Amino acid sequence: MRRLTYHVGTTLDGFIAGPAGEFDFFPVSADHLAQMVAEHPEVLPSAARRAMGVDELPNLRFDTVVMGWDTYRPALEAGIGSPYAHLRQVVASRTRSPQDPAVEGTADALATVRSLKAEDGLGIWLAGGGRLAGALAEEVDDLVLKVYPVVAGDGIRVFSGGFSVRAFDATGSRTFDSGAVVLSYARQR
Repeated sequence: MRRLTYHVGTTLDGFIAGPAGEFDFFPVSADHLAQMVAEHPEVLPSAARRAMGVDELPNLRFDTVVMGWDTYRPALEAGIGSPYAHLRQVVASRTRSPQDPAVEGTADALATVRSLKAEDGLGIWLAGGGRLAGALAEEVDDLVLKVYPVVAGDGIRVFSGGFSVRAFDATGSRTFDSGAVVLSYARQR
C-alpha cells in the first residue's frame, strides 16, 4: 500500500503560511535546497526544476501530489495550470475544479486519497494546506516538517481542525547551517 506523506515547510510556531496565504517569508538556503534536490526533487515545482537544470531527475519518493485549492491557487495566479507536471496532480476543492487537463480535481479528498493509497506506485505527497491536512489526518502515514527559523505569529496552521491526538515516531532529523531543521516522523499504527 502506498503511503501518504505530509511534506511541508513550517515556522517555529507551527504555521505553513501567513493569514492571507503568504509563504514568501520562508528563507531559502543553498544547503537546504541542495538536500531537497538530492533527496526529494519531486517536491520542487516543475518551473523551479527547469530553472535549476534538474528537470530530468527521476521522482524518488512520490509520483502523486495532493493539494488544496489555496495551495494550488498561487500557481494559477502566475499563469501555471500544471505546477507539478512531473507528478500526478490532484486538487481537492468542494467548489472549484482545475481547468488544466493534467490536473485532477476531487470534491472528496478522503475517498480519493484512500483510493490512491490502494494503487501501485510511489508515495503520495500531501502538499497542503492546513485544512486539507486536518481533513486527511487519519490517512497521513509520514510527516516531513521543514522547520524554518522564523516566527509568524498567525496564519495557516500545519493541521487545522478539531482536537484529535495522533502519535508519531521520530525517524530522522537534519539541521542546516541556515538554521532550518528537517524533522521526519512515521505514524504509530
